[in-house]
Amino acid sequence: MRDYFLKSLCVASLAISVASCSVFNAPRETVAASDKTATQVDSRFQAYSAESFMANKGSVKEIKNINHYVRGLMHQLADNIKYVNQNTPIAVMSFVLLDSDLQKTTLVGNQIAESFVHEIHKFGLPVLDYKTTDFFRISEDGDFIFSRDYMELRADLPIDYVLSGTLTKHQKGYLVNARIIGIKSKAVVASAQGLVPDYAIKSLQNTKNNDGIPLRKG
Repeated sequence: MRDYFLKSLCVASLAISVASCSVFNAPRETVAASDKTATQVDSRFQAYSAESFMANKGSVKEIKNINHYVRGLMHQLADNIKYVNQNTPIAVMSFVLLDSDLQKTTLVGNQIAESFVHEIHKFGLPVLDYKTTDFFRISEDGDFIFSRDYMELRADLPIDYVLSGTLTKHQKGYLVNARIIGIKSKAVVASAQGLVPDYAIKSLQNTKNNDGIPLRKG
């Protein structure tokens, strides 16, 4: 009985050893194939998370709004600017339509001007917001300090230079011509040109349209 038990134990141990060898001594081709498959899956995941995201033009377009392109124009202006320094205040005017009497603008022209206010200030130059009144108005619609009524604005602001420009409709967006001009000399002391793509323009929404939904007070 004892001999039979020992014999059975030896057979079981041999079976386990053979099974272990078959696992740990698997053919190199099988192991290599498994590693290769894992690498392919890993590389596909990495490619999707990085390269395919950058290749997705829709995603990139959503990130690059109109402020991105104004920043590029500001870099151009900074590269060739003259005479303007920390002691020469700048005012930013609306960008006007080139094929008009230069007295017409759009939401695009106003937003480009607003973006330039930020970029010039960030660049370290003094910017004067001439639309700021000497008083504030409080109403049920909100609290206001800005105005486009020239009768409510100061006329004695120490503005030495103005930044403005023109807009030209292009089949792929708007061509923007920006320049900084001396108020007294009318000399152009910096200039820049660029294209703001159509998708960045269309992303702006005019509040006057209200998306076709009439708003009622109630």
